Order: sequence, then C-alpha cells, then structure tokens
Amino acid sequence: MNAPVSKDLLAALQNVSLDDKYTLQTGRAYMSGTQALLRLMMLQRARDQLLGLNTAGFLTGYRGSPLGGVDQQAWKAKKALQASHIHFQPGLNEDLAATSIWGTQQLNMYPGARYDGVFGMWYGKGPGVDRCGDVFKHANAAGTSKHGGVIVLAGDDHSAKSSTLPHQSDHILKACMIPVMFPASVQEYLDLGIHAYAMSRYAGVWVGFKVVTDIVEASASVMLDPMRVQPLIPSDFELPAGGLNIRWPDTPLEQEARLLDFKAYAALAYARANKLNYTVFDSAHARLGIVSGGKAYLDTRQALEDLGLDERTCAQIGLRLFKVGMVWPLESQGIQQFARGLQEILVVEEKRQLIEYQIKEELYNFPDGQRPRVIGKFDEKGEWAMPHGEWLLPAHYELSPALIAKAIAARLLKAELAIELTAEVKARIQARLAIIQAKEKSLAKPRVQTERKPFFCSGCPHNTSTRVPEGSRAVAGIGCHYMVVWMDRRTETFTQMGGEGVPWIGQAPFTDEKHIFANVGDGTYFHSGLLAIRASIAAGVNITYKILFNDAVAMTGGQPVDGQLDVSRLTMQMHAEGAKQIVIVTDEPEKYQSDIPLAPGVTVHHRDEFETIQKQLREVPGCTILIYDQTC
Repeated sequence: MNAPVSKDLLAALQNVSLDDKYTLQTGRAYMSGTQALLRLMMLQRARDQLLGLNTAGFLTGYRGSPLGGVDQQAWKAKKALQASHIHFQPGLNEDLAATSIWGTQQLNMYPGARYDGVFGMWYGKGPGVDRCGDVFKHANAAGTSKHGGVIVLAGDDHSAKSSTLPHQSDHILKACMIPVMFPASVQEYLDLGIHAYAMSRYAGVWVGFKVVTDIVEASASVMLDPMRVQPLIPSDFELPAGGLNIRWPDTPLEQEARLLDFKAYAALAYARANKLNYTVFDSAHARLGIVSGGKAYLDTRQALEDLGLDERTCAQIGLRLFKVGMVWPLESQGIQQFARGLQEILVVEEKRQLIEYQIKEELYNFPDGQRPRVIGKFDEKGEWAMPHGEWLLPAHYELSPALIAKAIAARLLKAELAIELTAEVKARIQARLAIIQAKEKSLAKPRVQTERKPFFCSGCPHNTSTRVPEGSRAVAGIGCHYMVVWMDRRTETFTQMGGEGVPWIGQAPFTDEKHIFANVGDGTYFHSGLLAIRASIAAGVNITYKILFNDAVAMTGGQPVDGQLDVSRLTMQMHAEGAKQIVIVTDEPEKYQSDIPLAPGVTVHHRDEFETIQKQLREVPGCTILIYDQTC
C-alpha cells in the first residue's frame, strides 16, 4: 500500500494539466462528453493534416438539454479551436444553423476556397431535430464534400427531465435517410466520431450521432491519438461513376436515386467493413441472444452483472450478446450471422422500437425452424394484438438496469426456451432477482413526501412579469417563464418554441373571450418568436405579447442571445410589423433618456405601474406589445 510512486508515474502526474483535453497530441486526458465532442473536431483536423489534407471545421447549432453547454465549452476552448482551424458560430435557430452547415459542403464548388474541405458539426436537442426535417432532407440528399463531412448531434431527453416532451430523434433522422450512430461512452464519442466523418465523406451522407444526458454529461479519461481509429474503405461495394459526393447541377430525382440506390448501401458497407456492430461474447450452444446499443447497452451489461452473470457464465448457459454502434440502417450480414442458431432474441433499446423492427425484417425470410423469435418491447404475443402483449421493456420513460435484469431473468427462466441452467446458476439468478424486487418494493412504500415545485429565483424578473390582472389569462412558452404554469397565476397551456400565443388565432373566432396575454422570452423571440407575433398581427386577433427582455438565455446557462437585440431595436421591429401599441415597463425607467431611439408612440413606465398598463393594453383592439425590461 505504501510502495513509492515510480519516477515515470510521478513525472506523468506532475505534467497533468486541465488543458490536456485540448492540448495533448497523444496519450490520455480527462474530459466531459461535451468537451470530447469538441476534441473530436480537433482530432479530425489533425488526422487530415497527417494524411496531407488542409481542412477546417465548422461548429454550429442551438443550445438545449442535453447539449445545453456546447456553446459555453466552445467559447472556453476558443483558442484551441482556432488553432485547429475550427470556427464556432452559434445558430440563430436550429434549422438556419443546419443550413449554414449545408453551405460548408458547397465550399469547393466555387473559386476562392482556402481549404480542401470543411467538416461540420451541428448540435441541437430533440425539438430542434424536429424543426430541421426540411433542411436535413435537402442537405442529406445533396450530399457531403469529398474532404468535408457532417455529424448531426441529436440531443435526446428520454425522460423529459428538462423538456416539454420526452424525445427520440432516431425516427426523425431515419425519415431523413440519415444514418444514426449511438455512442455508449465518452471514448466512443471520439472513436465513433472519426468513423462518422469517414462514413459521411465516403457515402456522401450526413451522419446522426445520438446524444443522451448519461453519457454527454459524464467524464472519463480517454485516448487521444488522432490515428487510433483506422477507417477501412469497403472492398465489397462499388461506388457509381462520379461518386456519391455533392455536385452541381444536380436534379431532385437524381439525388433521390443516388440516395436510395447507393448512399444508404454505401453507409451499410462502411459499417460492415469497420465492424461498427459486433458480437461482444458468444456461446458454443447459444439459445438466447441479446441485442443492444448506446446507453441501453451499458444498462444491459449492468443488468447481467446484477444477475450474477459474467461472460463465462453467459457462455455456459447459452447467452450471446451483440452491440450495435449504428442503429439505423442496421447492417444485415452481421445481425443475420449473430441470429443463426438462436431460439430467441431480446432487443434492449430505449423508447420506440428501431432496432427490433429491423431485426424482424432481416430475419423474416429465414427458413422455418431457423428463424428465432424476436421480442423487445412486448412478449411473444406482440404489440398490435388486442389486447396487446405484456410490456417487457416499455417504450415510455427510460430503461434501467433493474428493469432489463427482470426481462432477461424472465426469458432465461422460461421453460419453453429450454435453457439449461445449473442449480447453482438458477439459484443465483433467483436470489439476485429477489434483491432487485425487494429494493423496488421498498422504494414503492408510501412515505411522507414534501413536494416542492420549482419557482423563480429570488429577484427574477419573471416573478413580476408573468403576473396578469384579475379577469385575464395568459399562455406560456418555452423558457424559464414556463414555470408559471405550476403557479396560481391564471397561466395555462403552452406551445412549442416559436408558437407562443398562436393557439389564440384558432380560438378567437369561436369564443366570447375578447383578449389574452402571451409570454415570450427575448431568446425565443430572436430564435423564432417574431414569426408568432407576426402571425397574430396578420390574423388581427386581440392579444398582448409580453416580451420578457432579461438579457440572457437563463434556462440553459445564462448565455447571451445569439445576435444583436436590444429594447430600442425591439420597439422598431414591432412598430414595423404593425403592433397597435408598444409599451416598455422596467425597473430602471431613467435609462431611457432622449438619446435612446424608440419607435414612434412608445411609452416607458416603471414596473410599479405594471398592472395598470396591462389593464389598459387588454382594452386595445389588435396586437399590442409590452416589453418587460429587467436584467436576469
């Protein structure tokens, strides 16, 4: 225990720095998942240099959990990113950010390009993936440049811990024909990331990278060698004449044919050549196979551990495990080889089925007697029977090792599978299962709990600005002010980001109610909320928008609005849009002196007059604007 530390280890420890994550060229460094995503871009630049290419990187997107800190980390790493020729430009919103990424792949179509190519990285949370469907489809169909490539960081909040809905981006990316990888560790952010860029260049596709909180917010010591991963170009796939990369001119039907006939299969060939999906451990007499990927794979390994099933025991009882790195499209040869000889396959994946459906399709034409039963979300009765089968691994909320352990144990102990368990192994599984069930039973016991709902911070401007006068109601939007729906402030219902107040357009013609208030934050206004106000003005409805100008995007870390926006400019924009009346309410009215330009007719009031001003505005026909100016 007290042995002296070796000189080499002591020297290594003395040379450790917090900057290693960005400055070390090789070796190990400790970093978070978010920092690893930035380092991935630096590694790609370093790889290209070693291969004789002069490339640059472009990072853009829009913040949101679990990717709420990408911009903050990029600003902190500005010097290191610039040294690697990586340009960070926060997006105004998600789809415009994605469109700018599309532009990077067009660079070498024109004269004046200073680089051989630009590799792009887009980031955004699930709802941002949704709103990017149009640009994702167009840009992916158009393709990537030969020395560019694009990774789409799709941040999924499976349990809606910081979202208005649980989210799963896999199916959206699939609809856009974008291959989807699901890294299971911080190290895989780097390793699979290098493969993602290589695949993107080879197959001419954008590549999705599924990101979840448990991994992106974790930290680990990772290997940094830029040549650690050696992508292999498939030898069993022939590219068409002209390749698969972006070009101009290019017709829509030519793009569609290239995407469906070649690009998807090129991605599959790449996944096969580089073994992105593989058998983790096998058994000479395997009867039950488990397939999983991403976070669910880690949970599966933990579940096996919780059941007392190490790899040696799994081999003895006939258990085979398959890890999926690219969850869509699922490479067929690997999964078919894995399935041979099995009686049943249990698919462990979070949320709605993606891998399970693909496996069923791949194995459908197996001869009778050789086709294993495939289950996952439901037992063998299936999903669409009435009533449907029993849930094994529910699609709602999120999976846990305990839930997975119970599903695995249920299959192992099922008599018809005829898995030969020794008395010792069977007793071990049952004992471990009893421990899991006892813990769950204990947690389920009724207990005295104090529910404390989130509330605004002390001194938060929303604490005042979200109040409405007696006889009025308001609707909420995305941002910190969303919390008002949990308070007794006559504010109910909300919309997606950028839709604030617009439901009233559909209600106003059919009700005797004359007016409502709608809350919209300044960050949301800049992102897309301006269009909601424009729609309300165009519809001629009676509504007062309270633009909550607090000078920060507080919900994701206090970042500034991504562009130039101040109250003066706000008044000018609202006047130009046709707002009937514009009022500023602030805790510092004295700062609006004559030298600060405001739109015609704008009046400034102290927040002490807030309720009086609201009562006046609700009587004004049409769309009115109340700008509540108080710093967060």
